[in-house]
Amino acid sequence: MTNSATASPVPRILVFDSGVGGLSVAQEIQQRLPLNPLVYASDNAFFPYGTKGEAELIARVDMVISELLKRYPADILVIACNTASTLTLPHLRSKLNLPIVGVVPAIKPAALMSKTKVIGLLATPATVARPYTHELIREYATDCQVVSLGSSELVQIAEQKLRGEMIAPNAIGKITQELMAMDNAEKMDVLVLACTHFPLLKDELAQQLPTHLTLIDSGAAIARRVEFLLADAVEPPAEYIPEHLAVFTKATAEAQQLAPALTRFGIHRQDYLGI
Repeated sequence: MTNSATASPVPRILVFDSGVGGLSVAQEIQQRLPLNPLVYASDNAFFPYGTKGEAELIARVDMVISELLKRYPADILVIACNTASTLTLPHLRSKLNLPIVGVVPAIKPAALMSKTKVIGLLATPATVARPYTHELIREYATDCQVVSLGSSELVQIAEQKLRGEMIAPNAIGKITQELMAMDNAEKMDVLVLACTHFPLLKDELAQQLPTHLTLIDSGAAIARRVEFLLADAVEPPAEYIPEHLAVFTKATAEAQQLAPALTRFGIHRQDYLGI
């Protein structure tokens, strides 16, 4: 791959989400490609996406991505948001001349992994309801029962966690109890975390769920795909140190509170688009 988009000796990766959930994907990418500079972009001005109309969301993502690529040219774009991926990928791919990787719920690997053939799906209410998700289940999990629960509260809890705020002791427990109370939930052996925010709460969720339940998400698969698409890139010089950046669409106190968490992802600088 040619590297005309950036001045960096290695391709720059743009990871986009409505909030901070995509950091779970960015972390997987960084583990595979530690020398690639990464721009993490959060459309916090329009967060959360799950409550927005489809046409409104497509127009918004189009506008924000266009502005991001103008200011921070990148060689590959990762849409690290289930809602944005299911709605906007065809439009973005028709318009942009760079590789684009989306995220889909890990229903296919969950169905292959399950021995009981009862799998769980923990997502936002919008993802649970979306026809795209139902098509994935029909295509890859016809031999499974899928126990689905939509939770917007978990998204907010993940955001709070990264800002270093206190989480109510039983906030996650109430959600896991609701999941486990559903029909045949006790037979689940694999649970799909189908929102990029949810892997940020993997440890907390695991503490509240049965120990035999395997939690899976799409982060590692996305990272492998990015690595594959950048396989032809030029090796950086030995002394090269990549610079990572976080960009928010709106300057807020909440965004500034994320600074300590972002440093754990090697991100030491924040910019704001003001859109």
